[in-house]
Amino acid sequence: MGEQPIDRQIKQHADALNAALDRMMNERRGQVPQRLWEAMQYSLLAGGKRVRPALMLQCLRACGSDADIMPAAMSIECMHTYSLIHDDLPSMDNDDLRRGMPTCHKRFDEATAILAADALQALSFELLAMQQADAAIRIRLIRLLAAAAGDSGMVGGQAMDMQADAAGVSGLPEVERIHAMKTGALLRYSCEAGARLAGASDVAVAACCRFGEAVGLLFQITDDILDATASSEALGKSAGKDAAQGKATYVSLLGLAGARAKAGATHRAALEAAGLLGEDGKSLQAFATYIMERGQ
Repeated sequence: MGEQPIDRQIKQHADALNAALDRMMNERRGQVPQRLWEAMQYSLLAGGKRVRPALMLQCLRACGSDADIMPAAMSIECMHTYSLIHDDLPSMDNDDLRRGMPTCHKRFDEATAILAADALQALSFELLAMQQADAAIRIRLIRLLAAAAGDSGMVGGQAMDMQADAAGVSGLPEVERIHAMKTGALLRYSCEAGARLAGASDVAVAACCRFGEAVGLLFQITDDILDATASSEALGKSAGKDAAQGKATYVSLLGLAGARAKAGATHRAALEAAGLLGEDGKSLQAFATYIMERGQ
């Protein structure tokens, strides 16, 4: 039998992760204030394709390892979920819908949502510290995750995005910088973490980092395309918000055809980076194509 199609692999990764997250949250029940626990569980188990943990696992395997890295995979999903809760707040993107469900601050209240996000961010580092790996690798990953999530990564990108909304964006380079930080940093981290947990060579780690950078950009371009073309029901979140708010996106700057051409070029860059891993990189190439086809 050949390797399973990438969409089935991603679903298997997601099912395993969801089961692990559910077990973890049930173990914490009674140790955490009940309403805070409910808000954390509500957002963490709301579904989604779990792209970041899947990328981590795919890079681990592409680098020749089948180690158990579930704590690190749960860690990145906790960090991502924290960012979604904050992103949806009235003071940020002010959204009412996430993954087809009311956003955390709508289901609970704004203060509870902020605290749930804060708790998930802290839990992310707790889980990463629990990952079975050499202490030097764990310390490096904790530092890399902090940088990817912090002022030079995701949070910095969100700050730039909000400033751009108020002052206007000068052009494509600024949009690319914003999204390389806001969206791409955690995706790149996921790829690098998988490679480092596999004990990969410097060459293989560099290839996974290049792949992560390309996939991070590709993910954002296809997200912009979907916001302009898909329904809210299909997206599981409010569609058309970027245009309604006058946000600078790949579609607004390049047009729909130009954004799709940009996605195509970025897809090719991801394929090239994965190709540096030889036969082991084919699963990553399939993953990049899966992301690309979101925006078709």
